Amino acid sequence: MFVRTFNIPIMQRRLFLKTGLTLASAWPTLTLAGRPPELKLRFATASDGHYGQPGVDSQRDFADLVKWMQTEKGGTGLDFVVVNGDLFHDDPKFLPNVKTAFERFPVPYFVTRGNHDMVSGEVWQQTWGYGLNHSFVRGDYAVVLADTSDGKGGYVCPDARWLGAELAKYADKKGVFVFMHIAAAKWTTHGIDCAEVMALLQKTPNVLATFHGHDHNEDQEKLAGGKPFFWDGHFGGNWGTTYKGYRIVEVFADESWRSYQCNPDRSPIINTYEAQKPKG
Repeated sequence: MFVRTFNIPIMQRRLFLKTGLTLASAWPTLTLAGRPPELKLRFATASDGHYGQPGVDSQRDFADLVKWMQTEKGGTGLDFVVVNGDLFHDDPKFLPNVKTAFERFPVPYFVTRGNHDMVSGEVWQQTWGYGLNHSFVRGDYAVVLADTSDGKGGYVCPDARWLGAELAKYADKKGVFVFMHIAAAKWTTHGIDCAEVMALLQKTPNVLATFHGHDHNEDQEKLAGGKPFFWDGHFGGNWGTTYKGYRIVEVFADESWRSYQCNPDRSPIINTYEAQKPKG
């Protein structure tokens, strides 16, 4: 069950701009649906940097993302970052540049492979220290990173057998957050139909949300089986939402959680989704 809140009122946005408050400093003063201030987990996700795309200032885009994460860390705090695919644009020669940029994050970071990340699983493992399909745990919550590319620019469904085994492994966790670059439903222009994967995500009780990149013009959520599937626009590349930004997820001590999309250059909070405390 969730409460879908409307965008932050225009007068509050103007106050942020007038006073020069950052998102990180302004957000704790807001009260949305009476959520408690105690945070158990707070992370960010961004996607589609497309380092090296012609006509794009990739150094600026990646430096901006690092700066935004530093602001988040220094404000409300941040546990980790997930960059959800299309780290570079086609040419593997840009992969070292991407890693150098991400090493400046102030917190641990994790990545998924996008369709433009045209490298093999072996190169991925050598670069990041884990495979194309990966998962990790932070306290009572698990994070699952699923591959949706063939390494040659093609789209593929996540490995349903692997995904099912990972979700079963984390059945005792209070929540699981799943990341995959390409959506597993034909909701958007660039999504694909992956019925088995969608069924797994919807029927697994403790899967709280799934996060996508790929569709640069999407920055909100869609619902399936009562569960949210989020997009975060883009932080690089030459098309998509009119701004470049990222998404925050906050999990509270009472097990309620929320996610909101950020435009750090103008209106700090674009939209907010709030999930209530689980019943029982």
